[in-house]
Amino acid sequence: MSLFDRLFNRNRPREAMIPLYRGIVERGRDPRWYAQGGVPDTKDGRFDMIAAVIALVLLRLERDGETYASQSALLAELFIEDMDGQLRELGIGDIVVGKHIGKMMGALGGRLAAYRAGFSADGDTREALARNLYRGEPPSDGELAYTASRLESFGTALAAEPAETIIAGRLPDLS
Repeated sequence: MSLFDRLFNRNRPREAMIPLYRGIVERGRDPRWYAQGGVPDTKDGRFDMIAAVIALVLLRLERDGETYASQSALLAELFIEDMDGQLRELGIGDIVVGKHIGKMMGALGGRLAAYRAGFSADGDTREALARNLYRGEPPSDGELAYTASRLESFGTALAAEPAETIIAGRLPDLS
């Protein structure tokens, strides 16, 4: 991209990722996660649910190697920018926001590692969710089964989609 393009914001790859990010947030905010899945309907619970959905999307894109690394990075940037805005809306000041954002980036990285292992063929999805989504507050067996089943189905549907479809923001529906 030339300097002229950057100055005049042409070739807006970041903006192209907004539909995907919106789809992720929409799926993470689905009320069934909180009502039937027992995910805490708190700011932390909503963060954790959106982080779970974005982690599955990032893991799907990761499957194609470096091909979609720049899009994955842009998607993570949108997530952090959104979380920064959410913190500011909660009244957290500039001095402290950076520390919170650092913790959130660490949390997202931790979720990626946990879900990479948990959602693998020989992984334990329920254990990964219990530790990372419910943060050690055990849900009922039915709630955990519901959430694990839905996320596994979503992950399977993502795996069946071409990456270009996902990048365009056309995510599979939640079952």
